[in-house]
Amino acid sequence: MYNFDRETMIIGICGGSGSGKTTLLKRLSQRFKTLNPSVFSMDNYYKPIHFQHVDENGEVNFDLPSALNENQLVADLNQLVKGEPIEVIEYHFNAPPDKNVLITIQPSDLVIVEGLFLFHYPGVKNALDFSVFIDVDLDVQLDRRLYRDQETRGYTRESILYQWKNHVTPCYTNYLLPYRDEAHFKFRNDHHADEDFEKLVEILEQKLNLHHVS
Repeated sequence: MYNFDRETMIIGICGGSGSGKTTLLKRLSQRFKTLNPSVFSMDNYYKPIHFQHVDENGEVNFDLPSALNENQLVADLNQLVKGEPIEVIEYHFNAPPDKNVLITIQPSDLVIVEGLFLFHYPGVKNALDFSVFIDVDLDVQLDRRLYRDQETRGYTRESILYQWKNHVTPCYTNYLLPYRDEAHFKFRNDHHADEDFEKLVEILEQKLNLHHVS
């Protein structure tokens, strides 16, 4: 259990598709559960499909900064940091609009934000107290995406590879990779993952001025 003696801290997690952002977020939320952290997923701000960019082959490209409602995202994050609850529609891939659930996110002294465009959106980047970039080999990310999108999203291998080549990789190159060295911590999500997680937790405990109490 922790004793917490500082004001709100905002931690950001960024990484490419299949890098393990959600997994790391869940691990941190569990480790710091006594602080009841607010979890802010940028995925909840995807615009409806009819507002998304369509590429030259008629395929929808969800891997652009314009795919998310940046203004609403930043406004909600600011509201949460100010200590006010927010309501968002929880994003579920392929779910019809009337099946998505409205959820309330309560404010907390610890806010964890995760998303592709964490550093690209100035309103998010400038709000962060501490940032994490998940560093994973691109081949590993592709393997994870192939498994996820075939098993849970019903995509064909061909469509996944098309998205990877034409949407996902350019997104990583243009909107994530340029910021990698700006992150406070590079998290190696491979055989070093457990080691890096403990290092990250130790740093965050110090940043948060946390003290173990019985």
